[in-house]
Amino acid sequence: MRFAALPLLFAPLLAQAATLSVCTEASPDGFDVVQYNSLTTTNASADVLMNRLVEFDPTRGELVPSLAERWQVSQDGLTYDFTLRPDVKFHQTDYFKPSRDLNADDVVFSFERMLDPKHPWHGVAKGGYPHAQSMQWPDLIKSVEKVGDHQVRIVLNRPDATFLPTLSMGFASIYSAEYADQLLKAGKPEQLNSEPIGTGPFVFNRFQKDAAIRYEANANYFGGKPKVDNLIYAITPDAAVRMQRLKRGECQVALSPKPQDVTDAQKDSTLKVVQTPAFMTAFVGINTQHAPLDNPKVRQAINLAFDKKNYVKAVFENSATPADGIYPPTTWGYAKDITPYAYDPEKAKALLADAGQKEGFSTTIWTRPSGSLLNPNPSLGAQMLQADLAKIGVKADIRVIEWGELIRRAKNGEHDLLFMGWAGDNGDPDNYLTPQFSCASVKSGLNFARYCDQTLDTAIREGKAVSNQAERTKRYHTAQQIIHDQALWLPLAHPTVSVLTRQGVEGYQANPFGRQDFSKASVRR
Repeated sequence: MRFAALPLLFAPLLAQAATLSVCTEASPDGFDVVQYNSLTTTNASADVLMNRLVEFDPTRGELVPSLAERWQVSQDGLTYDFTLRPDVKFHQTDYFKPSRDLNADDVVFSFERMLDPKHPWHGVAKGGYPHAQSMQWPDLIKSVEKVGDHQVRIVLNRPDATFLPTLSMGFASIYSAEYADQLLKAGKPEQLNSEPIGTGPFVFNRFQKDAAIRYEANANYFGGKPKVDNLIYAITPDAAVRMQRLKRGECQVALSPKPQDVTDAQKDSTLKVVQTPAFMTAFVGINTQHAPLDNPKVRQAINLAFDKKNYVKAVFENSATPADGIYPPTTWGYAKDITPYAYDPEKAKALLADAGQKEGFSTTIWTRPSGSLLNPNPSLGAQMLQADLAKIGVKADIRVIEWGELIRRAKNGEHDLLFMGWAGDNGDPDNYLTPQFSCASVKSGLNFARYCDQTLDTAIREGKAVSNQAERTKRYHTAQQIIHDQALWLPLAHPTVSVLTRQGVEGYQANPFGRQDFSKASVRR
């Protein structure tokens, strides 16, 4: 029945030559990206609807202008002066007609709502602002000031070498203060999350949960009108179905394919495989607040018990490399001298005995129902971990939880062992450390290990405070050693970003951070 309905859903869309349909793996949590932390939500909101002051160009490996056409940083590293691009238009829809172009008021609003508890918009995000909190922005940013209509000054309380790159992340997107005022006066602030407004290449049209998101090209986009008139995210949780839709031409792009689908696509003359090494790590987060996982020897035993090479071969089908640490070895600051945990069940048993768990214990493994780039086969991966833990006397029950609920409950610290993945946004090693291992991130929920340690926190904080890369590297080596010794993660794999497209798709590039840019993509018929 489900397949029979597909031609009716897609036929009218495919009749439009300038429509790009993208098969994605899940619905976004919402469209007010600052409230969420999933890449799925960033892809559906920040990447298509919004812009930031600066962007990170992965091809050039550097920050480039976006809404800010230029910027200056004071010698003491505390003051950032941004000059905004003129004539940037906000989206015009049936629910909002902007009366002015983007100006400094919009930038101030976008930051202040996250930073100031007294701001009228601060409490709208019931779950807080996870990225801003984990990045310690409320403590880091002293002020955000409008210097002129197109001049903004941000003053920090202390130097932070990661601040400028962080501005390229999705949560640093700039919103319309005028639209926010309109919603607040109407008593409908929640509408920002369901009817978004931005300055990006595409304009929001409508969203049907677990079915599709429809966007229209922004004819007034400052970067130039996109080459397609319509963009559709066809939400398709099953990777096999995404592949079927791609082959039938119902989608022109399919995200997060299974490794076998990549192999098959390479042999199909109608398809293309677009790839790049990913700045990502698949891992199992170990909740250090739950006994007996609060004992580092138990966490070390879990690392020793899992046959990681066998897991990567079976789940990723050799489309990834086994992870020895928290981020890829090509990352600057990577500590090569740390000896990884080798597969050793007997040593794992001995550690459990030392920890007072000779007879083993019971725990749970949380995973998602559908596959993704960082977890292509959730069921198989969880079963493999379960089986390996059973060999050392640990009984682990598998809990399969819908993605949105999984994220929400994990941020509340309800999990024991959690299959998860992390994608860095800008190539900086701190993009892993602060969100995943800082004390502030325990409060925001992104620290899935739920671990707060002052020595680790100091190493992370000091690494951000100096601009010299060699000095930062020393701090980051200290941090990595602590993370390893405490076994806060069970690192799994560093995948390759693979995106499948029809042969007629041109101008699309895979992004190492998992971000999506369809502004230059076109469909040749």
